[in-house]
Amino acid sequence: MPTTLSFASARRFWWIPLVLLATPMALAALWWHWPRQVPAAVVPVSTTRLANARLTDNRMRGVNWVAADSVASMNLEPLVRLGVTWMAQTPFGWQAGATTPEVRLHTGAGYRGHWGESDRGLIQTTKAARQHGIRTMLKPHLWLRGGSGSWPGDINMTTAADWQTWFASYSVFLLHYARLAESSNMDALCIGTELQHASVGHEVEWRTLIGKVRNVYHGPLTYAANWSGEFEQIRFWDALDYIGVQAYFPLSATTRPTKATLLASWKKPLRRLEAIQKRYKKPVLFTEVGYKTTPDAAIEPWAWPDRTAVFTELDEQTQRVCYEAMFETFWRQPWFQGTFIWKWYPGLQPDGPAHRHLDFTPQHKPAEQVMAQWYGK
Repeated sequence: MPTTLSFASARRFWWIPLVLLATPMALAALWWHWPRQVPAAVVPVSTTRLANARLTDNRMRGVNWVAADSVASMNLEPLVRLGVTWMAQTPFGWQAGATTPEVRLHTGAGYRGHWGESDRGLIQTTKAARQHGIRTMLKPHLWLRGGSGSWPGDINMTTAADWQTWFASYSVFLLHYARLAESSNMDALCIGTELQHASVGHEVEWRTLIGKVRNVYHGPLTYAANWSGEFEQIRFWDALDYIGVQAYFPLSATTRPTKATLLASWKKPLRRLEAIQKRYKKPVLFTEVGYKTTPDAAIEPWAWPDRTAVFTELDEQTQRVCYEAMFETFWRQPWFQGTFIWKWYPGLQPDGPAHRHLDFTPQHKPAEQVMAQWYGK
């Protein structure tokens, strides 16, 4: 029997004609901004337990904070409830290409226009975080423009002269942020991220730069080395306070791995990390670690979801077991300094855009509670 569609019902199903008429590209764009379906609530971890844990050791219970247009108490309170005691803030330097020996410094809102990446935004976010008991590690990154992509690991000069020019330019960039970290009482500084061609074979240049940084910044230092072998090739770890690793180790060849599979796969990276730790006698810090909310999260953990796909399957349980295996493997190691989870979007709501929930954030998902449980230990 035919029924009449009410105005309220029509509002609920406004998207059906678009789906029927849309091209695959339009469907992808529509889904990418679709609200996430909110699952049943997860029982929160005891805040008393979390508060007690923060007093028992000096591990870094961190997240990589995504710069926003402002910072408010309501954005920081969820971190406090989850036991987070550190955040990494990331300003960007800009490089025209992988072989261009010039790093451009933007102290304002920057190329992408994010207030949180400006000097003023970094300072205000640090102050607001400190008021909530959260410390800050300043972690400057380089962004490549043009056809070379945006991974700093691609940076590679073609001549010795260009390398000297690049290091001189990079030193100006980094020393600016070292002075900013000192004047703002930031609690740690990361001197570079995944610069795998610059970090290997240029030990003298890095030791010189570290000496200059020590003259202006008096907090602990680390470097964020790529998981694929860079962390084993660096020769200046003894000049830093922590061995920093971007811990995107591949752990599975198939989708939806079991936790037993992941725990077994962690054994080899664990041995590699233990060997470097024993050699340099420095704590190991995961400057980034995280997993997508997809069935293939453990295959190539560094890879972003396919943004051109019309629909991508969400898999919160695979993300959860990846978190469990990582924490179970490392958190109780006496030489392990902590983790900075990649990544955290200020103000992200449970029914926020699907593309945000599809990527690396644990927010409002079972992985968030896994993080909170271990941050409470």
